[in-house]
Amino acid sequence: MTEESKTSAPAARGEGGVVVKESPDGVYAEDIFIANHTLRADEPVAVGGADTGPTPHDMLLAALGACTAITLRMYANRKKWPLERVSVRLRQERIHAEDCKNCETKEGRVDHIERDITIEGPLDDAQKARLLEIADRCPVHRTLTSEVWVETRMTG
Repeated sequence: MTEESKTSAPAARGEGGVVVKESPDGVYAEDIFIANHTLRADEPVAVGGADTGPTPHDMLLAALGACTAITLRMYANRKKWPLERVSVRLRQERIHAEDCKNCETKEGRVDHIERDITIEGPLDDAQKARLLEIADRCPVHRTLTSEVWVETRMTG
């Protein structure tokens, strides 16, 4: 991230929300400002990016994985369960809708996300089963599986 992009952080810091600005570091590089944090998104070299950060889809998966792990940790802590560590591995692909037996959409393509959760600690089978149920209740999972309305306006 360039010094210029660090010092030109949007005035929206601390006001909530996310601000994304093109970076001078590459054709598709984007600087992302969230509260007191600065992140970078980009595309791989193979598609014309500079690979200076994860792709937007990778960030989406990261959001789901982080939310899942945090939700499981909060739940286990509240229940005082002996959960020692959580890790989440995610993969995404576009598949033909007709190949998805659980999808409402039957034509075209759908996004398929695989989420593998590894938990460590002396948990019994009932606790593990409950944590698997709780994983689907993380706020990002709920957002991804609900109706989402994105309102877009031109402001400049």
